[in-house]
Amino acid sequence: MTLEVNTSVTAPTSFKKRILLIGPGFVAAATGVGTGDLVASLVAGAGFGLVFIWAIIVGAILKHFLNEGVGRWHLATGKTILEGWQEMGKWATGYFGAYTVIWGFVYGAAATSACALAMSTMFPIMPFWAWAIIHGIVGFLLIWTGRYQIFEKVMMVLIGLMFVTVIGSAALFLPHLGDFAKGFVPTIPEGSFMLALGLIGGVGGTITMASYGYWLKEKGWSGKEWIPTMRLDSKAAYIMTAVFTLSLLIVGSQFLYGTGINVKGEQGLFQLTELLGHKYGPIVSWLFLIGFWSAAFSSLLGVWNGVPYLFADFVRIVRKQTDRSGTEKDPAYRIYLAWLTFPPMLLLFFGKPVQLIILYGALGALFMPFLSFSLIWLLNKKVEKDYRSSLASNIVLTACILLFAILAVSKLISIF
Repeated sequence: MTLEVNTSVTAPTSFKKRILLIGPGFVAAATGVGTGDLVASLVAGAGFGLVFIWAIIVGAILKHFLNEGVGRWHLATGKTILEGWQEMGKWATGYFGAYTVIWGFVYGAAATSACALAMSTMFPIMPFWAWAIIHGIVGFLLIWTGRYQIFEKVMMVLIGLMFVTVIGSAALFLPHLGDFAKGFVPTIPEGSFMLALGLIGGVGGTITMASYGYWLKEKGWSGKEWIPTMRLDSKAAYIMTAVFTLSLLIVGSQFLYGTGINVKGEQGLFQLTELLGHKYGPIVSWLFLIGFWSAAFSSLLGVWNGVPYLFADFVRIVRKQTDRSGTEKDPAYRIYLAWLTFPPMLLLFFGKPVQLIILYGALGALFMPFLSFSLIWLLNKKVEKDYRSSLASNIVLTACILLFAILAVSKLISIF
């Protein structure tokens, strides 16, 4: 069976034509870069300077291989990632089904909380919970329309805001070339091992990476001839992710390193905006907050659009349905969209947005080893020989399993 797609789009054969079509990878990468990644990069820069440039680059490379693996599975087989998990056994499909229900409930509150943290700081005209609910409903209404092209354009605007504001802020703190070059040499200062792993594992990686194939479908990309375009799309997206995250590291290292100021948790980002405002004026601090909000809201929209595809596909497979159209108007898609939006609002009234975001991060860590393992299994056993993983891809995906397993255990220990 193959996916039903928009066949009016033909695969480009030149680099120039391919670069003009990129988009789904930016959606996947921007969705994965949340406020936790921003704070982790900032804390790393504040505590250790430019030491961890190499970790951010390695993290972007790892996520590209994961993203490319998901895209290659869809294009080489014409099957969804859920169908791939079903071929691995019912345990894999069952794991995803249970995980996505629990994860969606927690993420719904965490995502809206992250957006509200920024918006309530910029515009303290209503309670925190009200801003959170507004963001959830706006995301719900935008995705409910079922128009991918509109969704992608909104995401590109948010990505542009992230890019311009954060990189613009980093331009104020450009380091010496020699100091910057030293950061490319892998170094792990004493007491920073888990921070280094967190930077590697946190650069744009969440459950939404599994949604990449559905975004390719919505774009009209179908068949093996689209694999070169998909690979360029993924590379461009994670280069952008690396540049964005490096900008946060530069801000933290050049503005806070050596000052003794300790930036902690999500609230630490707002400590920084106050410091920026005192030194460079309110315009700079506002730009930084806008970048923070753009990162949070793009993550929310990406999940609101992407993960319901996975859930709708899960329902279809469990029910053994043959209709594989899988649009945003599918009842199961809209049920999960509502699940992300409305039940989590109850958690907002506990008044602990930071703890919600941390719990979401722990749940996210449990998914990435599963995705890495499944891609190794599927891309070496279930695709044509010409599209199987190379030795380099297998080595990187195996490293991903080890990395994410360590991070998952560490995250769970820190919470419980």
